[in-house]
Amino acid sequence: MDRADIAVDQWARERPDLPSLPMAIFGRISDASERVLRDHMNPLFAAAGLQPGEFDVLATLRRSGAPFMLSPTQLYQAMMISSGGMTARLDRLERAGLVERRPDPQDRRGKLIALTERGKGVIDETIGRHVENERRLLGVLSPEEQEMLNSLLKKLVAGL
Repeated sequence: MDRADIAVDQWARERPDLPSLPMAIFGRISDASERVLRDHMNPLFAAAGLQPGEFDVLATLRRSGAPFMLSPTQLYQAMMISSGGMTARLDRLERAGLVERRPDPQDRRGKLIALTERGKGVIDETIGRHVENERRLLGVLSPEEQEMLNSLLKKLVAGL
């Protein structure tokens, strides 16, 4: 019995008129997300000297392709966070020598965020361990179950 089962049982006792399946599904999605981040991903990022949001910035720059450079607006839109949150992350990454702010040749007032060689090395090393960690965590599901879960979550997200 997991936390979702306990909550569903309690609601069934208190409000038997409520459907339990939606509560169970979203409870498990929430629980899985929280546990994966807290117990498996955040420690991996910390071992690389990164906070989760900093990993996201480096990964977004790296997957953008050479020259691994984006505007702050492109970065925060790709990551779906506020510009204020992005500024704090960029400041920390710049102090660590993992990114640098460069003048935008297309806009004299603008800046571009570039991955430094050191930053590229950190993300290239960390992303391999990250993906292996994800693969290991999904190992409790067969390849077919992983494909099904991926398809169902994609459908759910598209519907939101």
